[in-house]
Amino acid sequence: MYLPALARDLYKAQKEVEQVEKKLEETTAVTEQERVKGELRQAQAELSQLRKIMEGRKEQSKKILHEPKNRFGL
Repeated sequence: MYLPALARDLYKAQKEVEQVEKKLEETTAVTEQERVKGELRQAQAELSQLRKIMEGRKEQSKKILHEPKNRFGL
């Protein structure tokens, strides 16, 4: 995945988690809270997965930048 697109998805996931957390705070019914908690777990899992992917991309970029280049094809 292209890094700027990944960053955009990460931002959207962070906003989704914040929105669901706010919804959970405002919810009073116990059954509704359980449903929202499920949404929150799912949103947090997606955010966590995107963060891991982003960190992996950063590490790959650092490796590529610091790898010695074989300019003469030897």
